[in-house]
Amino acid sequence: MKLFHREYGGEGNGQKALTILHGLLGSLDNWHTLSRRLGEQYRVFALDQRNHGQSPYSDEMSYPAMAADLAEFLDNHHLSPTALVGHSMGGKTAMEYSLRYPSRTAALVIVDIAPRSYPPYHEYIFEALFSLDLTSFKSRTEIDQALAGKISGPATRQFVMKNLKRNEDNSFRWKIHLEALHKNIDELNREIVSETPYPGPTLFIKGVRSDYILESDQADIRRMFPKAVVKSLDTGHWVHAESPDGFYSLVVDFLRQSHYY
Repeated sequence: MKLFHREYGGEGNGQKALTILHGLLGSLDNWHTLSRRLGEQYRVFALDQRNHGQSPYSDEMSYPAMAADLAEFLDNHHLSPTALVGHSMGGKTAMEYSLRYPSRTAALVIVDIAPRSYPPYHEYIFEALFSLDLTSFKSRTEIDQALAGKISGPATRQFVMKNLKRNEDNSFRWKIHLEALHKNIDELNREIVSETPYPGPTLFIKGVRSDYILESDQADIRRMFPKAVVKSLDTGHWVHAESPDGFYSLVVDFLRQSHYY
């Protein structure tokens, strides 16, 4: 599958590659500001994963499939080895890839997700999105008001509404493949399993006000990623959006300490 991407930084100045993977219901656009900033240090590739953003649709949505998408992209762009940054679902894709292709992963940054399985946190969001008849709305404000009864947090509403796109007739549609994402949500919530650990440098970044990484996750993290370092920022789940300066510093410091220049 040919993934849509944007590149930041330059090829001709010796910068090493850094590949960014967004989370569920996100896109590379959520990472634009940080991608541009990291592009001053690295040759950054921000990707839309399958069924998100401008990448192709597929009825299959699994971490092996998304790891294969990533491998194909990196091969096509001659980017192995690369450092990987993945948030939430993107973090699990990065874990899957690094465990399958350890020699092709130079360093790993996992943002607010653990290898374990998760409950269906997003079910209320899917219910809200499926309840909308987008053909009946004339403005984003109307859609925001319709969602407010089911998604109380304005930040979460604005996040999911970034997936709205206007058709040529000025009506709205979703950029995400909503049906495929919902059909495969159990697969996206499953644990990452590997008998062989990833031996390279790994940074887990946890949001202090998030429950996605718990103390009980430490054993699995250390077993599969024995060189893992866990750092925290005073944020919720969207660590990179809530504390961009702190996030940037953690990532750049970690990559420098890993001798990835």
